[in-house]
Amino acid sequence: MDGAAAAAIRHRTVEANGIAMHVAESGDEGSPRAVVVFLHGFPELWYSWRHQMQHLAARGYRCVAPDLRGYGGTDAPPDVASYSAFHVVGDVVALLDALGLAKVFVVGHDWGAIIAWYLCLFRPDRVTALVNTSVAFMRHVFIRAGAGAGAVKTTDFFSRTYGPTYYICRFQEPGVAEKEFSPANARYIVRQILCNRFTSEAAGGAKPAAAAADEEPLPPWLTEADVDRFASEFERTGFTGGINYYRNMDRNWELAAPWADAKVAVPTRFVVGDGDLTYHYPGIQDYIHKGGFKADVPLLEDVVVIPGAGHFIQQEKADEVSHHIYDFISKF
Repeated sequence: MDGAAAAAIRHRTVEANGIAMHVAESGDEGSPRAVVVFLHGFPELWYSWRHQMQHLAARGYRCVAPDLRGYGGTDAPPDVASYSAFHVVGDVVALLDALGLAKVFVVGHDWGAIIAWYLCLFRPDRVTALVNTSVAFMRHVFIRAGAGAGAVKTTDFFSRTYGPTYYICRFQEPGVAEKEFSPANARYIVRQILCNRFTSEAAGGAKPAAAAADEEPLPPWLTEADVDRFASEFERTGFTGGINYYRNMDRNWELAAPWADAKVAVPTRFVVGDGDLTYHYPGIQDYIHKGGFKADVPLLEDVVVIPGAGHFIQQEKADEVSHHIYDFISKF
């Protein structure tokens, strides 16, 4: 992002849902077009959306991108249970209230996509339309449906599928993941995860700081300044806030049981890279392309699979993703 684009980003702190949230904004607050709220994932920040904010602001949209609870300049409550989907959705709704926004477009990625799915289940009245990336709506993973043999809690699902050493499983016990994801090693961790497209190896592949000497060249879509931007925040805050989202996956699954039969009743476009780990979960492509996804998200208008893209798609394929977002939301 060049200097002119960086200058277009405004920053402020907003009190919402009992926490102080750092919010980045672009575009005219009095814009005749609607507002787009961007929700980032792990281990990222509002900065993940820098390209899309520039693209949409130039087309008349007001863009709002918070650091989510536990990240960057937003408060990080110490209690693990304070990172449930209900808390984070509550943050988003309270942020909209604080900004005087009745209804918005929502764009999510990774954990931001998961939060966006929950937001659209719990409060569809606040969402005009959704563009979600990378993580599809997987009802059996997100929501407990019944108590029979088919009700497998989220961490058991990933343990059975990938084994107990899978990063989501290893993240569960407080303190264990923090030994691997040390703030002192933040730059190397961020660099490795972004460069390796969040494969299962990269997700748990934090190496000693001495390994930084073996760093591979950055891909063309990522600069050293970008890495520094992410790393400087995680050096300050650590990774616990983001990891706590994973520690609430089973709690979310239990608490969301009343929505077991609910549909995501919001107009939706889903965008995923063909190299994304999440696009290669067992059975996920059949679910996405053969009717299951559409049954759960009946207003799903289309699925876009971008060739050559991995997990961090809004950065890897910035122009293409920005186009797909604008093309979709401009219809409303």
